[in-house]
Amino acid sequence: MNELQFTLFPQPDYACNEAINTLCTNLTFAGNDKRILLFTSHKPGEGKSFLSMHTMRNMAKLGYRVVLVDADLRRSVINSHYGVRMASSTNYGVSHYLAGRCALEDAIYETNIPGAWFMPVGQVVSNSLSLLNTSRLSEMLGHLKNNFDYVLVDAPPVGTVVDAAVIAKFCDGVLLAVGYNKTNRKELVDAKHQLARSGCEILGAVLNQVDLDKLSAKKYYYKSYYTKEYYTSSDSAKTKKTKKPSLFKSFKKKKRKH
Repeated sequence: MNELQFTLFPQPDYACNEAINTLCTNLTFAGNDKRILLFTSHKPGEGKSFLSMHTMRNMAKLGYRVVLVDADLRRSVINSHYGVRMASSTNYGVSHYLAGRCALEDAIYETNIPGAWFMPVGQVVSNSLSLLNTSRLSEMLGHLKNNFDYVLVDAPPVGTVVDAAVIAKFCDGVLLAVGYNKTNRKELVDAKHQLARSGCEILGAVLNQVDLDKLSAKKYYYKSYYTKEYYTSSDSAKTKKTKKPSLFKSFKKKKRKH
């Protein structure tokens, strides 16, 4: 079995971690038929890779076998941002498998997160559509679905390149990362229409990179209900901690199908 480590995996603050936990719980309510999940955004920098990575880790903590597929073949950031270190010298990944240069098992790595596996991007390519428009993509996702509880796919921004819509055809549901104050309504509608044409159901949107301290209602909620998380005692006085939630989630809960 191939192995790799994530050497840079920052721990989110309390509010962000709780939001991701809520998202993961809601994903388990989406139904047994929603197991291949695509993560994308309208434009770069909205946090879709952050979202997919932390969803992978938190789903694994819930006891699920999870594999994350880095399908951003043109401009992946996961290897550099999360300090991916592979034990193997071959460094096979998704692009190698889609090009027929390795077997699928050669591109799947067990990580240092118990219950989590990862398929790195492999070699970054410019002609990604030629790799995605083959039967090997659907075969890969089908095999992973048969061997893991959840398959998470980190795809390129749908408003930048068409790759995400192509991959979505073989997924069960889409999560759209929306950067707070970064994307306007027209861009969101365009992203929705692009994904809808693939036939893949849009499960919800995640409002990302929110500073809840700047939102009065949320500020009151967190500072009144989670007082112990935001204040510590120093002698007889209380000193305020500078914790700033970085993620707030909007997701439509569905009942699990039996």
